[in-house]
Amino acid sequence: MHEQDTTKYRIHLVIQAEGVVDRSDVVGAIFGQIEGLLGSELELRELQRQGKLGRIDVKIQSKLGKSFGTITIPTSVDRAETAILAASMETINRVGPCVSELQVQSIEDVRITKRTQIIERAKALLLEFEEPGIDPDSLIDAVRESQRVEKIATIGADNVPAGPNVLASDAIIIVEGRADVINLLRAGIKNAVAVEGTSIPRTIIDLCRKKTTTAFFDGDRGGDLILRELLEVTDVDFVAFPTRGESVEDLSRKEIIKALRNKVPVEHILEDKISEYREIQKPDTYIPADIKKPDKPVTLPLATEEDEPVSCVEEISTNTDLNESIKEELSEEPEEETRPRTVFTHIREVKNRGTARLISTGGEIKDELAAGEIEEFLESAELDLEGVVIDQEVNQQLLDQFSMHGIRYLAAPSFTGIVRLPATIRLIPFR
Repeated sequence: MHEQDTTKYRIHLVIQAEGVVDRSDVVGAIFGQIEGLLGSELELRELQRQGKLGRIDVKIQSKLGKSFGTITIPTSVDRAETAILAASMETINRVGPCVSELQVQSIEDVRITKRTQIIERAKALLLEFEEPGIDPDSLIDAVRESQRVEKIATIGADNVPAGPNVLASDAIIIVEGRADVINLLRAGIKNAVAVEGTSIPRTIIDLCRKKTTTAFFDGDRGGDLILRELLEVTDVDFVAFPTRGESVEDLSRKEIIKALRNKVPVEHILEDKISEYREIQKPDTYIPADIKKPDKPVTLPLATEEDEPVSCVEEISTNTDLNESIKEELSEEPEEETRPRTVFTHIREVKNRGTARLISTGGEIKDELAAGEIEEFLESAELDLEGVVIDQEVNQQLLDQFSMHGIRYLAAPSFTGIVRLPATIRLIPFR
């Protein structure tokens, strides 16, 4: 019996017969009409006995008094002998009592087929073999991360998710949900606690009153709403913002640390301007640098849409100690002839004019020039300024130049590409 795995070639033929024939008729015709035709070396029965000729596979069917089908003959002889056997099959002109015709369709090299199968299977195995596993360099981080995640707990009667150090720490970070607490644990921050919704739990309210608190919510409208409610019901000391549109649970460790380092005192956040504040990560209202921070954070009432920017600043002034010069600037408006210019007055006068206004202490105009000339002017002059109002987009390079001159506030239409925020400068966007 011919072994399938020794086959080198397969001869594929098609057969047509003018009558009804079956498989045995076809096989009989092949052995009967080829016998003695090719010599003893290619005698079909002898080749079968030696295992060089496989089982002849015949598939035939009859229709309307005629028969047609296919014949497959596997061989293990060389290419030349296989070609001779194939050609000899076409000499068969009768099957049983019927006139017939056999035609070679193809000679298949089984080894090529096997090689193709091997290549395809090897490709699949290689893809499976190259699937990413655990990087040896990240083994320690993986173990540490699992340990941090396992340490998340619940505290208080509300069972709010919290890191392991919340109760023992003097400072806590308020986040939105459990996933945010887990992400901060991955970054090594163990004093985060989640509010889990817009309804602030009593446990969170009590913790905020006892500890130094930083609010750290998502950079979307949901985060803004939770922050507003938190400011209404309890005391918060600082606010940290991720990039607008980003979620705390998706931040990398580097982004988390950067956001927390850039946190700002809550008294600099006017609740009706939280969304604007996020855009540049600095207060959108000018607060003079020499205003004392109150001993206890001030919870500000919501401003109405009709409130002017100056009235918002006056609301802060009722809760802070100001020196005499600042009080004069923020006091009730005097007569038109003696009215001092505020930063918002300067913004209205400079806006859409393409100029830069240099402002000295007391709000007086020290100089005014074209906005495009400001960089050259800063390089050549020694200035003693309170602030600058410029009708031009401010980038990091220009901000650094202003910082070198010690100004206390900078107002511009927009701030782009700012990655380093000088601690001494307040950035005020035009409205």
